[in-house]
Amino acid sequence: MVNATLTPERTRRAAPGTPATGTRGLDRRGRRQAVVAYLFLAPALLFFAVFLLLPLGFAVLLSTSRWAGFDLGDIQPAGLDNFAALFADGSTFLTPVLTNTLLFALGTVALALAGSVLVATCIDNLRFQGLWRTLYFLPIVTTVVAVGNVWKYMYEPGGLVNGVLNALGLGSVAFLQDPDTALPSVVVVQAWASVGSAILVLTAGLKSIPETYYEAAALDGAGPGTVFFRITLPLLRPSLLFVCVTQFLTGLQSFALIIVMTKGGPGDATDVAALEMYRQAFSYGDWGTASAAAFVLFAVVLTVTLAQLWFFRRTGEDV
Repeated sequence: MVNATLTPERTRRAAPGTPATGTRGLDRRGRRQAVVAYLFLAPALLFFAVFLLLPLGFAVLLSTSRWAGFDLGDIQPAGLDNFAALFADGSTFLTPVLTNTLLFALGTVALALAGSVLVATCIDNLRFQGLWRTLYFLPIVTTVVAVGNVWKYMYEPGGLVNGVLNALGLGSVAFLQDPDTALPSVVVVQAWASVGSAILVLTAGLKSIPETYYEAAALDGAGPGTVFFRITLPLLRPSLLFVCVTQFLTGLQSFALIIVMTKGGPGDATDVAALEMYRQAFSYGDWGTASAAAFVLFAVVLTVTLAQLWFFRRTGEDV
């Protein structure tokens, strides 16, 4: 009597749809799938290489070279001279440029974070929340040039802001003409323009907090302040982390608003790293120093971001 029991190998050979060539056929099919996948990825990979990798490599080359920005044959090796020049005696890159950049970013984060938390909490229980979020989001979709010019006219001696101050009997303030008030004035505009995106993130975070926490707090007789500081803020930590990191990165790289409102003045009161890079490259034709400044700014951005993530992780936030 013939044993009809099939071994696993026979079962696999008898399985319908299995290629006759076994693993060799599977390998060919896998290679074909990989080729098809890479063909679909090719446009994105080409875009990534042309518009990111090549410029990055060229920037690395320029940061260690001297080049006036015209003939590629004029590129001369310079080693680390461009980096040394940024921090040499008499250079303004460390002070006030980097100092202004950090102060600008810190001020933007502080004002935008405080304003967005306040507004998001206030509108959380209002009707027509979509309308309120849309109104606060409008500055985000408005061009920076338009925002900067409008606020620039509002800050003029005869503008709206000084008109309100005069009506209150406080006198006029030279917001953009005084070195002591120019940077804080631009910080206010940057924070005002950034509040909308932060509000969207925080309102989403508020909606994710279970109502049972608030119900339990109400049963315990907790007041609004206790509820806010003991329930709302701790449970908003992931959203606050996201807003804090993104706003700080935006502040460190700010360029358009400052060049529209002050062009770095008066003097160097609002001169920041991105504006200094622009001047070195397009005004002075020193592309090597501009590229070196770009990598210094990248190092600052990376360090600050890692420090923020480390701080939140140390305080118990899972990031």
